[in-house]
Amino acid sequence: MPKPFPAEFRRDVVAVARKHEAPLSQIAKDFGISEATLHNWLKKADIEDGARPGVTEKEAAELRDARKRIRLLEQENEILRRAAAFFARELPPK
Repeated sequence: MPKPFPAEFRRDVVAVARKHEAPLSQIAKDFGISEATLHNWLKKADIEDGARPGVTEKEAAELRDARKRIRLLEQENEILRRAAAFFARELPPK
């Protein structure tokens, strides 16, 4: 997998592309990236700016964290459920 470009570089390329002073293929060639990469960066920038519907980076990070927390809580809950069942078997009936 190629090394990701710095965020500042991506922002600069998107800013130049949004000026519409040259075709996207020429801008991509000038900056040494593929045209598909430039299209992806433009799409992500539009989502981040709210011009296009989609999940922003911040929302995606929050969702990842929430899913990770849910998975951890489900594991803890399963451990507690098993412990309760184990100790319930150990108690003599009244």
